[in-house]
Amino acid sequence: MESTPLGFPPLTIAVFIILALGAMIIDMFSHKDDKPISLTKASVWSVFWVLLSLAFAGFLYVQHGPDTASLFITGYALEKVLSVDNLFVFMAIFAWFKVPNGLRHRVLYWGIIGAIVFRLIFVVIGSSLLSFGPWVEVVFALVVAWTAVMMLRSGGEEEEEEDYSQHMAYRFAQKLFPVWPKLYGHNFFVKREVLEEEIKKPEHEGLSLAAKGGIFATPLFLCLVVMEVSDVLFAFDSVPAVIAVSREPLIVYSAMLFAILGLRTMYFVLEALKAYLVHLEKSVIVLLFFIAFKLGLNATNHIFDHGYALDPNTSLVIVLVVLAIGIGASVLFPEKESAKES
Repeated sequence: MESTPLGFPPLTIAVFIILALGAMIIDMFSHKDDKPISLTKASVWSVFWVLLSLAFAGFLYVQHGPDTASLFITGYALEKVLSVDNLFVFMAIFAWFKVPNGLRHRVLYWGIIGAIVFRLIFVVIGSSLLSFGPWVEVVFALVVAWTAVMMLRSGGEEEEEEDYSQHMAYRFAQKLFPVWPKLYGHNFFVKREVLEEEIKKPEHEGLSLAAKGGIFATPLFLCLVVMEVSDVLFAFDSVPAVIAVSREPLIVYSAMLFAILGLRTMYFVLEALKAYLVHLEKSVIVLLFFIAFKLGLNATNHIFDHGYALDPNTSLVIVLVVLAIGIGASVLFPEKESAKES
């Protein structure tokens, strides 16, 4: 059977591309409205992505045997476990930018597209070129801890931000390119001529446009950039781990891609559960501190070889236990949160 430079025949590559692109297109067109995704819809999509991954594993089993299918399943499961941390950091980023629930699918969708591209780059260059990752992870651990503190201080408030002119991301980004300090629908960018009309409205009194620039980024784009950067930093852990499972580029990349695609809908399951489980937010904050600790511990172990690190299975158990505590507390003590709202 004819093989490609990736080590697999054209049929296998074609099936992988058709499954991945087809599913992403279906997902995009099935949720075009700027409305929150319900728990039911998010759960159905989560099951869909798992079944799609298993279908590709079944195809590999039939075409290339049980060993190849096993390598894919192992890499998929490992990437899934290592990507759980992303869920909670995504929640913190959305809370920091106070992005309305209806716009989060759009940000995550394009964030996932970016993650797919960056994962491909990382697989091509290999884990050997990610050796500077531990130093970056130390900084990232501090950032994650800081976002947890911000969420703790905000008390779980989710009101929409009206003016981002004092937001840290805005103040940094405006030095690099033109930025509009307010959300503009679900747009990532807005043309100057549109804003010249917008700025005449009474509610925009005091705002001005940068002297140069025909296109202005919105805070929604800044949120997307921050999310993309966080995913790249998480890749310093996950990419070398999955490459260690298999040296076949297609196996490594397909395992990562299917795991990442399913991660987005898992986020919405967790986000939807927050509406019913009033203490789940506290579990998320605790887990952010844990993720910061784990990143720092594992990164400094790579740097200083002190011998202390948390393996993925232990980390997953801790995550599940903390979430279970948050769910249990919500079931046993729902009146505490409701009393605060009244």
